[in-house]
Amino acid sequence: MVWHNGKGDKILGRDAIRDLKLDFDNNHPIITPPKTQMTATLSAPPKTRRVVFPFTAIVGQEEMKLALLLNVIDPKIGGVMIMGDRGTGKSTTIRALADLLPEIEVVANDPFNSDPTDPDLMSDQVRSQVDNQMPLTVVKKKVTMVDLPLGATEDRVCGTIDIEKALSEGVKAFEPGLLAKANRGILYVDEVNLLDDHLVDVLLDSAAGGWNTVEREGISIRHPARFVLVGSGNPEEGELRPQLLDRFGMHAEIHTVREPALRVKIVEQRSEFDQMPLTFCDAYQSQQDDLQAKIIQSQELLPSVNMDYDLRVKISEVCSELDVDGLRGDIVTNRAAKALTAFEGRTEVTVEDIRRVIVLCLRHRLRKDPLESIDSGYKVEKVFNRVFGLESAS
Repeated sequence: MVWHNGKGDKILGRDAIRDLKLDFDNNHPIITPPKTQMTATLSAPPKTRRVVFPFTAIVGQEEMKLALLLNVIDPKIGGVMIMGDRGTGKSTTIRALADLLPEIEVVANDPFNSDPTDPDLMSDQVRSQVDNQMPLTVVKKKVTMVDLPLGATEDRVCGTIDIEKALSEGVKAFEPGLLAKANRGILYVDEVNLLDDHLVDVLLDSAAGGWNTVEREGISIRHPARFVLVGSGNPEEGELRPQLLDRFGMHAEIHTVREPALRVKIVEQRSEFDQMPLTFCDAYQSQQDDLQAKIIQSQELLPSVNMDYDLRVKISEVCSELDVDGLRGDIVTNRAAKALTAFEGRTEVTVEDIRRVIVLCLRHRLRKDPLESIDSGYKVEKVFNRVFGLESAS
């Protein structure tokens, strides 16, 4: 670090500071230039780039990738539960998705990533500024991905209120938690089936309502918490309760790749990425840019997508025949089909669009018979084909 007096004259360097400190210890006076005239010149750090395995380079696991993309296009689908074998690229794919997403506009220095234009995604403080027509400083930032550790406490997840400061100073002193950081981003819970049920309830409530409320000793604070909730786990380590599983919009099952040629390709890709990550990412940059542009176009097209009334009736008929509790299955299937239609660049939902998403939306909502060996996805497909008159295709 070099200090200047505003006229270009060198006043104090790092070595000089050490020497002056020694002189001070020997009772010699130290003359410090006035702070109002000092500016610090720091050496600029080398240009860095966060290196993440590219989403478009991931081989296979199409079901998982489709479910994640649809939730990004329409976050109101309600998140994804990914269950599968160990070492199948669950965490890699989710981190790659977060890196792929376009930057978003946020209010500067706001801990909740508030949207400068959407009231539903603003904190109360930002909304008050807008109501009072106060200017907002807007910056762009990458979509945040928050990893929720299994050992997290409720205070760490939801945030805490400083009761002592609130009582003594009369202000709402709030320390934001992970839900605040995840607003307008992705909240990833690995091994969600091992997470405390109470915390899963909190996460699902926030994901469904879009708001997190913290109450302590009669003091209540709330903030926007709208995020794409992604959970992953290994079914061998236990299942989620049906009540909690139902709250996830989609459920993707992934399995270890069995084809030797594909396994070799995956191993070679990973080795190449580990050895030369920047070169590897550059090779896929054009594909990444194309997919990012496609996601943006899909989000813009989504409000214009229509679904014929007869198709909606048949979706509900499938849910009824499968004895799906509640209406979440109907709602999510409608949303997912529209998101897929937008992703394909169209505005009219087809039977094929519904077929591609209905298993993802309903398989985890079926009542399970311990003695039944039939795969739940097969049952959904069978009823879908019958209701939509496609039995010959089954």
